[in-house]
Amino acid sequence: MNKRIHLLLLLAWIIIGSCLRFIGLEKLPPWTDECATIVFSLGNTFRHVPLNQIINVDVLLQPLQVISNTEISNVTESLFNESTHPPVYFIINHLWMKAFSPTGELASVFAARSLSAILGIISIPAMFGFGYLVFRSALVGHIAAALMAVSPYNIFLAREARHYTLVILLLIASLSCFMKAIEVIRNHQRLPIWVGLTWVIINALGIATHFFFSLALFVQACVLLLHIAKQVKNNKWVPIGLNWLRILGVAFGTFSASVVWLPILAKIRGNELTTWVSDGSPNFIEPIWRLFLWIISILVLPPSAISIVPIWIVIISGTFTLLFLGWVIYNIRCTLQAQQLNSPSAVISNTLKEYIFGAIFLFLSFSYFLGIDLTLAPRFQFIYIPAIILVFAAALAICWQQGKNFHSQNNQFFSAINKRVLVGIISFMSLLGGVTVVGNIGYLQHHRPDILAPIIYKASQSPAIIATSHKHHGQTGRMMGLALEFKRLSGNQFSSNDWQFFLLHKNFQTDSYSEGMEILNKQLTQVPRPLDLWLVNFRTKMDLESQNCFIEPKYNSYAGEYRYKLYRCVANN
Repeated sequence: MNKRIHLLLLLAWIIIGSCLRFIGLEKLPPWTDECATIVFSLGNTFRHVPLNQIINVDVLLQPLQVISNTEISNVTESLFNESTHPPVYFIINHLWMKAFSPTGELASVFAARSLSAILGIISIPAMFGFGYLVFRSALVGHIAAALMAVSPYNIFLAREARHYTLVILLLIASLSCFMKAIEVIRNHQRLPIWVGLTWVIINALGIATHFFFSLALFVQACVLLLHIAKQVKNNKWVPIGLNWLRILGVAFGTFSASVVWLPILAKIRGNELTTWVSDGSPNFIEPIWRLFLWIISILVLPPSAISIVPIWIVIISGTFTLLFLGWVIYNIRCTLQAQQLNSPSAVISNTLKEYIFGAIFLFLSFSYFLGIDLTLAPRFQFIYIPAIILVFAAALAICWQQGKNFHSQNNQFFSAINKRVLVGIISFMSLLGGVTVVGNIGYLQHHRPDILAPIIYKASQSPAIIATSHKHHGQTGRMMGLALEFKRLSGNQFSSNDWQFFLLHKNFQTDSYSEGMEILNKQLTQVPRPLDLWLVNFRTKMDLESQNCFIEPKYNSYAGEYRYKLYRCVANN
């Protein structure tokens, strides 16, 4: 296959991946973490949003406005004071948002998400390079690139205004250097200086993009030590002084890049923004089940958003997906055995598998032994995603090669299917999973303001107040998503005073909402009646009948990961 065909194929994967990442990119309002990304990237702060006070939409959304005089120093200051994330992505996004969002207006959701989408597209040729570098096979590279292009999980991350596509891109580069180090150790060669320096820089940027990148580096270090220990045990370890010093230099440089963040990490411990991952000990099966769901979403994703899709469709599509996965495993089991017989490929695949199982073991250890459940969110699983895609791509490459000599003498469907057809079916199912993400009907979901806002919009003919309990800017972001959707639904008839909000802040010194409830009760007596009061994710009890506010049983439910209740408030007799 000549270079032109390779380039055309790679271009095809990029075009497919681009369509899946950009179609309807701005359709959904931002969820809370996206609001945080936008606010901090603009160099703004959530602290200007009044708490324990009725506010209109304009006041609530003020942190999302583009201000001309904010600088990178404002970005880092807001992050270090109000967030738990390192600054690299936010600084890049600051420059991006400034270039594509007009000053004085609300930031463009499309602009905020497009940077992540572009980085996700770049990861497609990056996976080709990763596969070609590690397996010395353009076929493996193409299959890895194609899987990255249509992977539901990666499309899901790329369509959000978050920093995960950048950290995955850096992880692909770090794993490439890691696999090169394994290769030189195995072949008793020296690690090139430029590879060592590049590895340190990539690792430093990775940690400065997401602190969980350090978990990937920890697993890399464990696998690297495991390979050295194997060689020592088998008397194959040939210590090369200069090579040993270079690997130690990479370790020291990476460690130094990590240590500088310790003061920031110390502030994160016990932060209200992170306590949700340790708000209760999971039962034994929950973390394993969640990991299974996140891992299969790398390849397939059925229509399964139970808040949107009828339950019978969820059951049927889920059953079909499990059967499909069983069918795939049945058909590639011999391929995996052949992969083990191919010595060079086996060593490479086994190294990647050691990394994958090490990362999964680390996550489960956090869940079961430390009470920190990192399986709660799909986005945290990025540390093993590129490795899984590459291992699977290598297996499918063998399937593809076996398809050359296919001659079926068997009428059994499982045995008779051409391996190349198998690769095509798997790719098509992944593509359907990507379409599921674009249609927002998969189980990879966050808070969906677009589901709750129309319910409130249709039910409230009177002026409405949306009240929510508040601990940190996460709750502010959830209300921002609703406010933006109200603006979209109202169109030219929108008035910022039609929809008002009350952020009932928790006093952490007294561990209660009593102060805010007193203010809310007082302000409700001053608001004209009739009035609709919506309690959304309201996590404290409140006597509203004394305010002549009575619950509407029809509107007491869940929608889009929001819990809501409607109270109709009438004038006093």
